[in-house]
Amino acid sequence: SALFTFIAVIFFTSKMASNTEIIAILNSGISFKRMLRPYIISATFLALMSFTLSNFIIPVTSKNMQEFQKTYLKGRQKSGQNNIHMQISPGVFAYLENFDAVKKSGFRFSLEQFDNDGMTEKLTADQLIWDSISGLWTIKNWVRREIGPKGEVISRGATLDTLLNLKPTDFYVDVDDAIYMGYRELRQFIEMEKMRGSGNLLTFEIEKHKRIAFPFATIILTVIGVSLSSRKVRGGIGFHLGIGITICFAFILFMQITTVFATLGNLPPVIAVWIPNFIFGILSIYLLRVAPK
Repeated sequence: SALFTFIAVIFFTSKMASNTEIIAILNSGISFKRMLRPYIISATFLALMSFTLSNFIIPVTSKNMQEFQKTYLKGRQKSGQNNIHMQISPGVFAYLENFDAVKKSGFRFSLEQFDNDGMTEKLTADQLIWDSISGLWTIKNWVRREIGPKGEVISRGATLDTLLNLKPTDFYVDVDDAIYMGYRELRQFIEMEKMRGSGNLLTFEIEKHKRIAFPFATIILTVIGVSLSSRKVRGGIGFHLGIGITICFAFILFMQITTVFATLGNLPPVIAVWIPNFIFGILSIYLLRVAPK
């Protein structure tokens, strides 16, 4: 975590400053920027490790926990969705008046296909039921209209087992699933949901940008920590740690505020996530300039 790294840097550097080791290093002819180099290298390594873990390793290793939570902890929390519109593939649109996530069935289903000339086919049904064994959908009381150059062909029936480019999970999106997706999987999921016209993507987009912004914050906070705690003060380590904890709370507060703005649609997710890094990046440059040389 960038915040734990920040506190560790402040504690370590403040300890050196209180023992006048920083003064000795600078008096020996080593510049402050040269002294900062090992910190930057270590922070970059930790940032890369954090990026790799959060995007490629932790999501994969957490799949079993996700399945356990969905089966035993969240199974009863699933609720139905109403008035679902989505584009399941180019030119193919689905509508469902109501879908029950527990029973995996829906009512008032319609599937429309379009080409450049307009609608080519429309399938409507009173009920749509998922068969988990066969992987097919069973539609009841269905009517199909096929529109061609010679007119319409209408067919109907009581039941029909058919293969659709849909799964029950496509009708409801659990925002908690974002933390269990790798970066590539998360990006593909967002692109697919955008194509389908889903409006519940802000949480996923915020999570995607956090996967990059948080590791980068490790470097920024390291520079702030070194610049802040390298000066020997009367309060010593306690004074530096107090300022460091205050900065940590400020960083978390900024992140929470901007995330709320993004969730409400007032800020693009990428801007909301990177604003704290931008503000604290400016602070790091200022502290670096006034640090003891």
